[in-house]
Amino acid sequence: MSETAFPPSLQKLVREFSRLPSIGTKSAMRLAYHLIHNDPELVDSLKAALTEAKEKIRQCKSCFFTTETEVCGLCADAKRDGAVLCVVEKPVDVISIERSGGYRGVYHVLHGLWAPIRGKGPESIKFKELLDRVRGGQVKEVILALGATVEGDATSLYLAKALADLGVQVTRLAHGLPKGGELEFADDVTLSHAFNGRRSINS
Repeated sequence: MSETAFPPSLQKLVREFSRLPSIGTKSAMRLAYHLIHNDPELVDSLKAALTEAKEKIRQCKSCFFTTETEVCGLCADAKRDGAVLCVVEKPVDVISIERSGGYRGVYHVLHGLWAPIRGKGPESIKFKELLDRVRGGQVKEVILALGATVEGDATSLYLAKALADLGVQVTRLAHGLPKGGELEFADDVTLSHAFNGRRSINS
């Protein structure tokens, strides 16, 4: 069925669903149809959940992970090693690394990658904030846990050069992460091995 065969309000719902990552037009049509015709009560609960999330969720003032408080639970955990800082692209990468169980340091979420071709420079990510944290003096090692993509590689090299004169060791996840792979899709064992086999990037 063509989207245009739906009434205007349902067409609008399909278009909104299509704006979500990994949701194509067919998936958007199935979601919209299911919500309206098969599970109308879910519409109200979904609306309430989205409103609550919009009102409560913010970025941690320290690492920029997702939280409902000023400082997230990871940064507030005194058992974590503040001398080791893992830099990731997005919040979901933190979840992937935590699930692997092989890392006990702290995090820094960039919320993007350095991609000048797409008009995304260092000012569009949490780059300055990263340098400020390292200049604070507590961090001894920065682990660049970015995806093995062209932009991930470019960002890692850019950050390594920027961190080179700040007196910290800069490492990058090693074997186990396939070229062109996204961190969030790596399995737990692969991530654990990648952390254990990280190598220096500024020596």
